[in-house]
Amino acid sequence: MKKEFSQAELAEIKTKDNKAFKGILIPSSEKDTIFIKLKSGYNIGILKSKIKGVKKLGKIKIERPEATQHKHNKALPTISILHTGGTVASEVDYSTGAVYPRFTPQEIVAKFPELGSAANIHSKLISNMFSEDMRFAHYNKIAKEIESEIKKGVNGIILTHGTDTMHYTSAALSFMLQDLPIPVILVGAQRSSDRGSSDAFLNLASAALFIAKTDFAGVAICMHANMNDNDCLILPGLKTRKMHSSRRDAFKAINAKPIARVNYYKQIAEFLTHDHKKISKGTKLKVHLLRENLRIGIVRSHPSMHATELKAYSNFHGLILEGTGLGHFPVSKIDQKTGENEKILSEIKKLAKKMPVFMTTQTIFGRVNINVYSTGRKLQEAGVIGNYSDMTAETAFVKLAYLLSNHKNKEEVKRLMNENLHGEISKRIVGEEEFL
Repeated sequence: MKKEFSQAELAEIKTKDNKAFKGILIPSSEKDTIFIKLKSGYNIGILKSKIKGVKKLGKIKIERPEATQHKHNKALPTISILHTGGTVASEVDYSTGAVYPRFTPQEIVAKFPELGSAANIHSKLISNMFSEDMRFAHYNKIAKEIESEIKKGVNGIILTHGTDTMHYTSAALSFMLQDLPIPVILVGAQRSSDRGSSDAFLNLASAALFIAKTDFAGVAICMHANMNDNDCLILPGLKTRKMHSSRRDAFKAINAKPIARVNYYKQIAEFLTHDHKKISKGTKLKVHLLRENLRIGIVRSHPSMHATELKAYSNFHGLILEGTGLGHFPVSKIDQKTGENEKILSEIKKLAKKMPVFMTTQTIFGRVNINVYSTGRKLQEAGVIGNYSDMTAETAFVKLAYLLSNHKNKEEVKRLMNENLHGEISKRIVGEEEFL
């Protein structure tokens, strides 16, 4: 098969403060900035107004991975890789500055040849988008694509996804895909695949190894366990959150243990919990879609709040509150300067009569307890639910969308929000030393 190459322009940029940067020029539509990829793999942008001079150093050819014929091996499991975007299976074309996708099975195996020895790879592009742009309609589309792959008889599914909202999607699929007979593992990358420090390969390969070597069934996330390139963790779909903006080990299990640890290089997948659901070929998947026009808000408590911040949600279908501490909002008038707090309590009462209003805590770890202080008791009297829950705001948001989409009775929705349906509410919260 003919090899593919991309042309790249090398250059050295000198700034007015006598700094020099050497690397590959990246074309951009931004007229006031020049972008360059350094040897380290980092991209930087330099304002033209701060540049003293640009010296062109010539062009180089960058070879793209050569796609090879992908043959089916009956002895290996079959894994479908469904792509929604992110950096896992994309590369940069330095002649245009564009990121181009590598989505066919041949291209995936060419880019990550180790996958071909672990499983038969099917690959399909669902969408190519930033994860922050996702809406409930995209969750429905993903769920339907997963259902379609399961009907084809695959042994497992890897969903490549942008990391910013990957924990929202994992929570959504955990509720939407009931009686899931196989593993569905979400994989992202914090570092782009054209950087030496990329985590794309290890995350993807570890997910494939976990699927091939274990009996796990359900939705989970596979990402780096630490900053080293040794282990990945399999994290619960409903109890995980992105905790760092750029580190490779950004994802952590919240109030729960990771499901498993995977060392790809040693070919080891070790369970850290013993209550996981197992593969069941006789189980029939049930897909519960979301109402795509639902309006659910998240409001974060903060000092000097105003009632109008809550009033803005009067036409929504549901509301998640992120309270301080054990689940508190400023609802008490204690002097002449806190009269607004009474208005906030009044707005919460009005909202709670119209819709489910559910309390979570900003502390991330720990559980809501609005029995302890008078503030919490006022909120309960106002109709706020969520006492004793340890769900993150993201999981509570998705759960409320799922319940409102599949239950017409508002009181039934409120009752189920407080119940542990699929492992989203912990019976016992593990100690801090176990998850920090």
